[in-house]
Amino acid sequence: MLLSKKEFTNVFMKKLFAASLILLLGAPSFAAASSDVIAQEHMFKEKGAKSDIVNITATNNIVTKGNVFQIIFDSKLWSEKVKAGEKVNFSVPENIYTQEGTLLIPGGSKVVATILKVQKPKVFNKNARVYLNFECIIFPDGSAMVMQAKPSNKEGALMEGPWMTAAKVAGSTIGLGAVGAGAGVGFAFIPSPEKLGAGFAIGIPVGCAVGLITGLVTPGLKYHAKAGESIRVILGQDLCLKKVETK
Repeated sequence: MLLSKKEFTNVFMKKLFAASLILLLGAPSFAAASSDVIAQEHMFKEKGAKSDIVNITATNNIVTKGNVFQIIFDSKLWSEKVKAGEKVNFSVPENIYTQEGTLLIPGGSKVVATILKVQKPKVFNKNARVYLNFECIIFPDGSAMVMQAKPSNKEGALMEGPWMTAAKVAGSTIGLGAVGAGAGVGFAFIPSPEKLGAGFAIGIPVGCAVGLITGLVTPGLKYHAKAGESIRVILGQDLCLKKVETK
């Protein structure tokens, strides 16, 4: 029986709709099947890590977002000598395994980052910051994988730590304290132990106070890293790694 033009159109549209549903519903099933997790392992948790989960599939090891691992500088980096857009190269110093013994990243792999922004030191002891995007990991066999990561500290940037800042303030305080002590002795320069003691008592607190204030309000530290210095990076998205054959 011949169908009218209207009936033919209706039948055709129904079949097209059914085929579209099959494609739409079938695609996720295929994707899920190709990435089924067959085991779950754990990285050795580093400071600042928000996850330690590694999902093992038939073809890949997936290091989940929030994991942290260490890398080292291939060459020195000084914040005052770099600018946005420049590449910075790092290395993975040794094999990275899960706690269960699966090799994830071979030692000697390279990590490439791009400098996003360099913030100079500011007054009130605000240290320089170098913002990076770690975007690629290159394995010893020459293959590469896209990654997204940043330094794992609270700022998400390379910067000198609080101990270095404290040392700077302490140095300023002690240095000007010594100057103050000398000035106090100078004011009390009469060969009398009592007056020498009074000079120290006046000069040291004044010098230390001036030194502390100076140390706090001056610009912070520049960021300096030497080749071989290690930093921690935190993954901003899952890192899907090919399986590595161990000999």
